[in-house]
Amino acid sequence: MAFYEHKTKKGPVIVAEISGNHGGKLERAQDLMLLAKKHGADAIKIQTYEADSLTIDSKREEFMIRGGLWAGQSLYELYQKACTPRSFVKPLFEFAKEHEIFLFSSPFSAKDVEVLEENACPAYKIASFELVDVDLIALCASTKKPLVMSVGLANLEEIERAYNVALKHGASEITLLHCESHYPAEPYMFNLKTISFLKHHFNCHVGLSNHALGSTLDIAATALGAQMIEKHFIDDRQSGEVDAAFSMTPQELSNLVKETEDVAQALGEEAVVLKEIDVSARGGRRSVYLVKDIAKGEVLSADKVKVIRPACGLEPYLLPTLLGKKAKCDLKAPLPLKACDFD
Repeated sequence: MAFYEHKTKKGPVIVAEISGNHGGKLERAQDLMLLAKKHGADAIKIQTYEADSLTIDSKREEFMIRGGLWAGQSLYELYQKACTPRSFVKPLFEFAKEHEIFLFSSPFSAKDVEVLEENACPAYKIASFELVDVDLIALCASTKKPLVMSVGLANLEEIERAYNVALKHGASEITLLHCESHYPAEPYMFNLKTISFLKHHFNCHVGLSNHALGSTLDIAATALGAQMIEKHFIDDRQSGEVDAAFSMTPQELSNLVKETEDVAQALGEEAVVLKEIDVSARGGRRSVYLVKDIAKGEVLSADKVKVIRPACGLEPYLLPTLLGKKAKCDLKAPLPLKACDFD
């Protein structure tokens, strides 16, 4: 099933990313899935990898993390701590099926894709740092399933290459997510208009993978046409889990769902639209009223009229067409002026 076919309400598809926030515990991952569904997530994503999917066990300088949330760890140490083991895949997808949860995953190697395929993963996500791995993109696309790709850190040439590989190898549906790949990301770092650019340049689904706290940027992204919002999810930001510091909480997820639905509904269509309630309210606008009596045959002059509320008389822009004309009958003020009362 494609992401957008089972979306019943307006607003972007909201994806809750569990990532490594399960702390290596299967039951905790399942609890987070249920919690995310309860608070309105349309889909839930995991990351399927083991440390060897991503790097090698080395503490040479280039393998050490120097700043940010994970400073002092080697890449291998971080990925060992943050990974969702392949042994979790089968029970997680069985759990998702049992609880009617749309669960999908980011794989990081051919072996990860193999395990996910064995468990009927319905869609795939290419993480920002993997966008240059055209073999992984081709493999995921060849499953003929929907493919989501984050484009953080990529230039246009790299995005076009990834997109064309996905198309060539048969992805059934492509979504490009604008992403600021810093953890957490600060609002000033985002160039949200990229979302509109991606939509028009690639003519595909677009959205935002957001590592910033709060929903302000997600609301703005929705107004710019985002059809998917992905955010990391945790039950308690003080839990100490690997991605907790930039993850949304259950209440924040509920707020995000409501706020983006409101924005999507408010956007409407690209046209000047008058609703029925607007038409009825037009009676409160101004119109031309006769404010001094006028006799039959008398010429209408500006001192005898006033543009006031309500809108029972002539529209104000038509007043010049009546000034200087003679009344057909006696007219007693106050009276909404009509064109038919004058020659």
